Amino acid sequence: MRLSLHTDYALRTLMFLAAEQRRVQIAEIAEFFRISKDHLAKVVQRLAQVGLIRSIRGVGGGLELARPADSISLLDVIEPIEGSLHLLDCVAIDDVCVIQPGCRLKTILSEAEQLQRDYFAKFTIADVVKPGASLVQLTDTA
Repeated sequence: MRLSLHTDYALRTLMFLAAEQRRVQIAEIAEFFRISKDHLAKVVQRLAQVGLIRSIRGVGGGLELARPADSISLLDVIEPIEGSLHLLDCVAIDDVCVIQPGCRLKTILSEAEQLQRDYFAKFTIADVVKPGASLVQLTDTA
C-alpha cells in the first residue's frame, strides 16, 4: 500500500494544527512544510468536508481542528482521502473474477485489509505529535 500525496498533506496539516493549537492560515502551513499552497488548499477543502477541520472566514479566521487531536485516528484521515483501501477489487466487489467464489486469496487479502484498518485506527494525531508541541523540533537532524 502506498498513500497518496493528498493523504501526506492531510496528515501534515492535522499535525500542524494539533501542534499549534490556534487558527492558522493555509499559507503558514504550506510555508512551514515547503509545499504548494494551491495543492494544500484542495486537501484542506476535503478535510473540512469530512469534518476534521473547521475553516473560519473573515478577520481572525483560519483553520483549526474540528475536534481534539486525540479523537482523530489516522484511519479517520486516510479513508476519506484515499477512498477504498482494498488491495484488489475482488475483496469488495462480487463477480470480478471467475475464480472468486472459491479463491482463498480474497480471504487473505480481506484479513490483511482489516489488520491495516485496525492498526491505523489505534493511533491518533495526538500520538503522532503532542498537542502544543513544536514541530520545529522535528526538523532538527542533529
